[in-house]
Amino acid sequence: METLTALFAGFQTALTPMNLLWALVGTVLGTAVGVLPGIGPALTVALLLPVTLTLEPTSAFIMFAGIYYGGMFGGSTTSILLKTPGESASIVAAIEGNKMARNGRAATALATAAIGSFIAGTLGTLALTFAAPAMVEVALKFGPAEYFTLMLLAFTAVSALLGSSVLRGLVSLLFGLGLGLVGIDLQSGQARFALGRAELLDGIDVVVVIVGLFAVGETLYVASRLRTVQDAVIRVRERVSMTREDFARSWKPWLRGTLLGFPFGALPAGGAEMPTFISYLLEKRLSKRKEEFGNGAIEGVAGPEAANNAAAAGVLVPLLALGLPTSATAAILLAAFQQYGLQPGPLLFTSNPTLVWGLIASLYIGNVMLLVLNLPLAPLWARLLEIPRPLLYGGILVFATLGTYSLNNSVFDLMLLFVIGVIGFLMRRFDIPVAPAVVGMILGPLAEQQLRRALSISQGDFSVFLTRPISATILVIVVLILVGPLVVRWWQATQRRST
Repeated sequence: METLTALFAGFQTALTPMNLLWALVGTVLGTAVGVLPGIGPALTVALLLPVTLTLEPTSAFIMFAGIYYGGMFGGSTTSILLKTPGESASIVAAIEGNKMARNGRAATALATAAIGSFIAGTLGTLALTFAAPAMVEVALKFGPAEYFTLMLLAFTAVSALLGSSVLRGLVSLLFGLGLGLVGIDLQSGQARFALGRAELLDGIDVVVVIVGLFAVGETLYVASRLRTVQDAVIRVRERVSMTREDFARSWKPWLRGTLLGFPFGALPAGGAEMPTFISYLLEKRLSKRKEEFGNGAIEGVAGPEAANNAAAAGVLVPLLALGLPTSATAAILLAAFQQYGLQPGPLLFTSNPTLVWGLIASLYIGNVMLLVLNLPLAPLWARLLEIPRPLLYGGILVFATLGTYSLNNSVFDLMLLFVIGVIGFLMRRFDIPVAPAVVGMILGPLAEQQLRRALSISQGDFSVFLTRPISATILVIVVLILVGPLVVRWWQATQRRST
């Protein structure tokens, strides 16, 4: 009952004219950037961080939430019409969706993706409404030892699961941890890694790092591959709609995708990629028309797109309840909270309930806005794919530069931005994931703080992490994440040799 009362208060906040306007701005921006290949919600929120400092926090996060959900909606358009997923979670939808488009059913593919996204997003937000307060109750039992091991879990899970290899993920994580250590140590007062520069004594601004890695790094990477051949955009000429048979074949995949996506999104580094693949395989197994899979099966679009959007809602559960980012966009949202002097976690629900519940309520409103925007305006969004890439990414580079300079009016920040941008380009070039670096930079100082507190309370006894049940359980999970894949590979190699 308390949850429903808080949600009702959240709707009162979200339904004010100004917050409705920011929700609309966020959903429009999110849909637009979701449509454009290579520009996801993470990059858009990163670009907007410097220019939203003047906004009231609740309005800013309502807009960011609209961008996040809108990016998931819009990503399906690129996948279906261009077979170039804007987000890794849209890869599966590209398999069947592009085949449907080439068979003259682009409008139907876009419709099942949009309606499935709406249903999954709404049900996922409903689950978020009740799951986040329940997780807060658990989080209130956490002490410094539990928080440190929880952050250790975030480090290892994001590093091990978000890249093509554990080693690449750990390299990215260590880079981020190093950036987080720059500046004055709050306990000893000593300067660390400041290189004698007064500008670095306060540390590196997380916004500079995020914009550099995502916006500048992505722009340089796209410029280096500009001459590669691109697929032609499939035009949408008819009205986006579905027949009765299409609905009959889609509604069960929508529900199954939602049930798969939300729990994976809530897990540390569970992400949206795994549930979308599982959803696709499940629909293929359950389908009575297996011959259509690979040739444009509507179930292969409906299920994965629902799983993708439900996972987006699941990601917000650990972020809001524990302050734990489980995706690149969540890490940037965590940086946005810190930009406003807020720390997500159990105390945020009591210290700033207007923001939290206004944000959750805005997700329901944003989902309705997105359905209205995507169904009738799908042909218009598709036209965005025809923007020449040099103009698009040139504009992003200019916007990133101006936004970063406006933070502190500092030329040094601009130099740092482009140095980090070059590093971001090299990370993309050598397939080193960017998300672990962002998580490492944001959570690194917090993890160090909790480690020192835990050891101070235990008088330097490291066994405190093993004697407390919750922290010990989390450490076991950390070991399984790191060792599990190695054991599986060793077992498979042993089986192959024996046969």
